[in-house]
Amino acid sequence: MLSPGPGRLLRLLADAEAVTWALLLVGMALKYLTGTTDLGVSIAGPVHGFVFLAYCVVVLVVGIDQRWGAGRIVLGLASAIPPFVTIPFERSVRRRGLAGERWRLREGAGHTAVERALAAVLRRPLPSALVALLLVAGVFSALLAVGPPVG
Repeated sequence: MLSPGPGRLLRLLADAEAVTWALLLVGMALKYLTGTTDLGVSIAGPVHGFVFLAYCVVVLVVGIDQRWGAGRIVLGLASAIPPFVTIPFERSVRRRGLAGERWRLREGAGHTAVERALAAVLRRPLPSALVALLLVAGVFSALLAVGPPVG
């Protein structure tokens, strides 16, 4: 199974994060502005939360693999907080050629312990994706157990 390259994966998650933001905002409008239903927030909230966490994981993975500086990684993570900012962030990364078609660490060994661990993950994309999905689901479940955001 071929996994998408870093640029494509970042674009996919940036777009998904923006779409789930839109769904959540529609749900919030229905709940708080019209008072008609809270079903939109009940559905879109958890979906957006899950995609938000997945996007953050992808930013970290792509940032480490493509040798972004800490500032760019933080900027990528922060782009998920305001609605729709993941899209201009991803476009900026693409324009600058900062997330290519190939995973750098898939072919070579990393220099740091984090890069070596990521290289092992990238060489086994399907099992690693399943583990990542389970980890995101675990964090998501823990956050749900703590309770929804105040509001």
